[in-house]
Amino acid sequence: MKFNTKTIHGGQEHDKAYGAVMPPIYQTSTYAQSTPGGHKGYEYSRTHNPTRHALENAFASIENGKFGLAFGSGLAAIDAVIKLLKPGDEVISTNDLYGGTYRLFTKVFENFGVKFHFIGMQEASKIEQYVNANTKLIWVETPTNPMMNIIDIKACAAIAKKHHLLLAVDNTFATPYLQQPLDLGADIVMHSATKYLGGHSDVVMGALVVKDAALAEKLYFIQNASGAICGPQDSFLVLRGIKTLHVRMQRHCENGKKVAEYLSAHPKIEKVYWPGFESHPNHEVAKSQMKDFGGMISFVTKGNNFEEAIKIVEKLKLFTLAESLGGVESLAGHPASMTHASIPKDEREKTGVVDSLIRLSVGIEDVEDLIADLKQALG
Repeated sequence: MKFNTKTIHGGQEHDKAYGAVMPPIYQTSTYAQSTPGGHKGYEYSRTHNPTRHALENAFASIENGKFGLAFGSGLAAIDAVIKLLKPGDEVISTNDLYGGTYRLFTKVFENFGVKFHFIGMQEASKIEQYVNANTKLIWVETPTNPMMNIIDIKACAAIAKKHHLLLAVDNTFATPYLQQPLDLGADIVMHSATKYLGGHSDVVMGALVVKDAALAEKLYFIQNASGAICGPQDSFLVLRGIKTLHVRMQRHCENGKKVAEYLSAHPKIEKVYWPGFESHPNHEVAKSQMKDFGGMISFVTKGNNFEEAIKIVEKLKLFTLAESLGGVESLAGHPASMTHASIPKDEREKTGVVDSLIRLSVGIEDVEDLIADLKQALG
């Protein structure tokens, strides 16, 4: 089954009771039993719910995995992965990553004795110098948030396998439409399904997908024991979102390319970060592991002026100034004061998250209108 078909049919079956084409919303916390332990596969909705189960099957299908897990948020999904570790274990992580991930790693799990190394992974060979007997996990974002750096997943997988480490990839920006990390050697794929998988800015959810049964069993145990699951209504919404993922991503990519080209030619713009440019440091890696280059773009204005960046995002009309990304509508953000404010200023600026950086999530509107909006805001 090819990808466009999988988004609609992958892992799904019609409702057995009445033949409903879409999985029904099973808005129930518990299930009747004929005798103690005698049930129809479901006993309590923290553990299993038919709507969530259908969604988890869809997650697994579109990522070419075998086991999918749905959580109450992307951070809840990351939390479950780190709970595979124990005090004294070490993680090698991308240094340019979502601020919430950095906060979870440093403010929560470091308190429990897990050590994190935040490094630039654009040259994967640099990872090995941080591997030691305590290393258990490599955590990768690619493209990274918000600098749009590209990390070679195959190269990271080779290092992970050589040293018997787990490799987890945050695939939120690329989505499985553009990139499938499990096929490139990753052990775990993570998504903030709030973003492109849901696609309509109306739900908060996280996802994990794996191929290995033993690893899946550990994660299912953590999911049930910790209880950070999503509800059936949210599961239904993301299932619906996945069914149009392929057509939405095509437009996100088309619009993203035109917006990136417009910004790169603008006299007020110092630098545009988008992996589709041949000048991007890891453009060739992006070409090899991604189907296209997505709709996420970051840029800085000349002079690195904080006040000017704030004025630009406040003047935008079609681009809504808001947290998040990946919806049908275009969004703009100022990472230094929004998504990455939890990262100390000196650490942020080491990775390029300067005060004038603006991040765009290019939606699926008519691109001429989006460019006109940028023109008036930059004018």
